[in-house]
Amino acid sequence: QVQLVESGGGLVQPGGSLRLSCAASGSDFSSYAMNWYRQAPEKGREWVARISWVENIATYAESVKGRFTTSRDNAKSTVDLQMDRLKPEDTAVYFCNAERWIQGIEYSYWGQGTQVTVSA
Repeated sequence: QVQLVESGGGLVQPGGSLRLSCAASGSDFSSYAMNWYRQAPEKGREWVARISWVENIATYAESVKGRFTTSRDNAKSTVDLQMDRLKPEDTAVYFCNAERWIQGIEYSYWGQGTQVTVSA
């Protein structure tokens, strides 16, 4: 199992930056792909970014591409989401997710989320 704790959320003005962190505890962090999702009020959960467990390949939703960057440090069992040029529509609760497939079975763990509010 993996336990995840996000931090770094807050209030920021449009055009500003925030850096979210997700600290993992448990086993085999380096074997999990790590995702970031977000959920705005009265909307469904939206996938934001993913970083693979091998070769640290990062992929992004079109809505954040070029503005957000995700990275991981397997030695520290952490994954970060650097968010630049924030827009009001980025306002949401942000969640990190650890994902792993073993013999056709998905193992997926979630953090509790951290609030990001982009407002003047």
